[in-house]
Amino acid sequence: MEKILSVNNLTKKFGHLTAVKDLSFTIEKGNVYGILGPNGSGKSTTLGIVLNVVNRTKGEFSWFDGNTSTHEALKKVGAIIERPNFYPYMTAVQNLRLVCKIKEVDHNKVEEKLELVGLLDRKNSKFKTYSLGMKQRLAIASALLNDPEILILDEPTNGLDPQGIHQIREIIKKIASQGTTILLASHLLDEVEKVCSHVVILRKGEKLYSGTVDGMLASHGFFELKSDESEKLISFLNDNPIFGEIKQENDLITAFLKEEMDAKSFNKTLFEQGIVLSHLVKRKESLEEQFLTLTKNQSN
Repeated sequence: MEKILSVNNLTKKFGHLTAVKDLSFTIEKGNVYGILGPNGSGKSTTLGIVLNVVNRTKGEFSWFDGNTSTHEALKKVGAIIERPNFYPYMTAVQNLRLVCKIKEVDHNKVEEKLELVGLLDRKNSKFKTYSLGMKQRLAIASALLNDPEILILDEPTNGLDPQGIHQIREIIKKIASQGTTILLASHLLDEVEKVCSHVVILRKGEKLYSGTVDGMLASHGFFELKSDESEKLISFLNDNPIFGEIKQENDLITAFLKEEMDAKSFNKTLFEQGIVLSHLVKRKESLEEQFLTLTKNQSN
């Protein structure tokens, strides 16, 4: 896969505070990456460093092939890392044309990008008449004017109502489906689960996990089981190395998988052992459960 961004052992200190600690990850073309972590975990600082607005203390990062200067590379990057800032008495079209002039790109893309973010019908409305969600969508249109290879968004749905959140997420998916790589910082597990293909999880500036959303932690899921022969069932599960943690709550047994196994073959194996199930459901752990497990294991 073609690399868009490589981050190697990045560290940033503000006095005695270490905001980012020895962070490494790679962004590859065509994926949607989430940098996930609670407030103060170093997400915005990391984005600031790679966008050249925050100086790093240690470590390296490189854009694209590694031979492009950051200044040149950023011409192929679209980013929104602060609240959108446009002229309130100018229309959407006027504001975007001004951005085109600053970015030195042709303004023939203005209406195309407004249509992409669902604002074409309000193109001649003044910015001050826009809702918060519309302002955010205009900012995304602005960041796309140079047809960037990667779009970087810092907490893109912060402060929006449910409808606004849904609209932004749908726009992100649409942009990604057209081949633009996306990197977004978020403290919302739900956002990453719904929008991203890959995730980097940070806590206090340190990386806890980096990889696909699907492949995160207990990716093999778990079985929910009930049987009249629960003692025999628990004994079998404990003796089988395929299973990790086994929980029992009343008559429901939860068995976490260490390897892939489908429900049909598992049921057949148990039946051959003389264990009949009255209930069998295979589930995936939600990202939230996995995230809590990860951060719990890292707590002080």
